[in-house]
This record gives sequence, C-alpha cells and structure tokens, in this order.
Amino acid sequence: MQTHSTGTCRLLVAAIVGWIGCAALAAEPETFARKEVIYGRKDGMALTLDVITPKKTNGAAVVWAVSGGWYSSHDAIRPQFVAALLDRGYTVFAVVHGSQPRFTIPDAVADMKRAVRFIRYHAKDYGIDPNRIGVTGGSAGGHLSLMLGTSGDDGNPQAKDPIDRTSCRVQAVACFFPPTDFLNYGAEGNVALGTGVLNGFKAPFDFREIDPKTRSYVPITDPKRVMEIGRSISPVTHVTKDDAPTLIIHGDADKLVPIQQAERIMAKFKEAGVPAELVVKPKAAHGWPKLDADMSTIADWFDKHLAKRS
Repeated sequence: MQTHSTGTCRLLVAAIVGWIGCAALAAEPETFARKEVIYGRKDGMALTLDVITPKKTNGAAVVWAVSGGWYSSHDAIRPQFVAALLDRGYTVFAVVHGSQPRFTIPDAVADMKRAVRFIRYHAKDYGIDPNRIGVTGGSAGGHLSLMLGTSGDDGNPQAKDPIDRTSCRVQAVACFFPPTDFLNYGAEGNVALGTGVLNGFKAPFDFREIDPKTRSYVPITDPKRVMEIGRSISPVTHVTKDDAPTLIIHGDADKLVPIQQAERIMAKFKEAGVPAELVVKPKAAHGWPKLDADMSTIADWFDKHLAKRS
C-alpha cells in the first residue's frame, strides 16, 4: 500500500476543509451538543461519527460525509460549517469513513452505507425520524453523498447483525462539486481512475483483493475488472427513478472536478424523472470564498424534501 508522511496527511486534511472557504471564520452555532460514537468496526479498528445535536431539533437528520480526496479525518469536523443546518434544527451526523491511503473508494462507500444503517437503526435514541434522513458533503464527500442517494439499499435480510438488515437509503441529497462518472471524466471516454486529472489521488483507486493462496492483498490489474469497479463507484451508473431528490452546487471553472460531472448526472436524473437541481457558481473553481453561505441553499433543499409529512 502507499504510505503518507505526516506532512502529506496534513495536506489531505486541508483538502477536506480547504473548499469550505471562509467557513472557519463563521460563528459557532449558538448551542449544540456533540458526541463521538462508534458506528462499526473493521480490521480491528473502530469507525466513528460525531452526533451534533442542536438545542431545538426538527426531527430530521443530515449525514455529513467528512471526506476530501477520499481522505477522512476526525480533525476535519468543524460544526460551524453546518451551522445553517443546526440553526434549522437538523441533527447532523459527521461521518469519518475508512480513509485512503489504507482504504479505497469501495471501502469508503461501504462505510458510509454502514453509517446510515446505524443512524436509522438508532433513530429513536437520537430523536430523529428514520424516514427523514439527508446527506451532504463536498468533492469526495459529495461523491459519497451521491453514492448513498443512488445506490442505497434496503439491507440484507439474512445478515446476522440487525444493523446490516437495516436500509441505508436516504431521502434527500445536497452536495458540492462531486465526481459522478470516473469513466467519462470531463469528456466522453476519458477514464480517471487515479489517472489524468486525478493522477494525484492514486491510493483511493488502488483496488486490491485477497489472494487465497498467500492470504495477502494483491493489486487488481485486470483492465476489465478495474473498469467494472470504476463503473460501480460512479453514481451515474446507479441512477433509477426511485433515487433521492438531489441538489448539486458546482463552479463552472472547476478544473479538478469539471462541471461536466454534475451536468452528466443531472441529465441521468432528468431521464429517470428524479427531482434534481444544479446551481452553477459562475467563475468558481473547486471551492470559493464564503462557500459556507451556500449551506443555506442546501438547508432550503432539505427543508423542502425532509419536511415532516402530515
């Protein structure tokens, strides 16, 4: 596996929060409680999320995919960024997934699904409605949000763990500048599986499997299988008519994640009849100053699609 120096890890943490712009300067939400909990375990390690509960709750939840470049760190959880959600009464679940370079994108997707199952299973404990769960994130966090919105499932009824028998579907998605199609990245037929524009993110695409003979992880090198995995982690390939209503906010000058990625999945949503909206930020790159102000737009989307039904 690839390794990272402390300096590189710090840069990856910065990648998560860098696109937040000036959010760090925003005031802390007036009152909230914060608690770290374990939502799962793998390879002998605990998977954690922070439950951020506002003083007055509205009964709905928003899962926050804390991820930049598919690197996830508890240090990147900054409640002030989701102040607009907390102020409106949303209980926010800031999820830290198994991070690159040790874990790949399929691992991160599985962790996010586990987190939603855990949250829904414990809905009563957190005072939330299990049928009013949204998800948000930016960049890689946006990609993971879309994977939940398009490929969520009802759980495995044969699973031993009752949490794994629980649905990981979400009822609304609202995210920033997400990758959506790694096999058509920026242009038709342009593959970006840790290559091309995403050449600086090789570890998340370092797909591996257990060799049954040596019981060790070995790279998956068969081009056909690599492409199959690339397709499976691309949200556009999972779009169906029952997907969650989706909002994407994207800058039209983004060179890391071209706006073509948002436009591509929007076309798929339209074709499938899924309620979806793209908000284009003129001349904005991969993140922009005062990006946190756009959280009010995301909160509006959740207000519309996670409202309590009579």
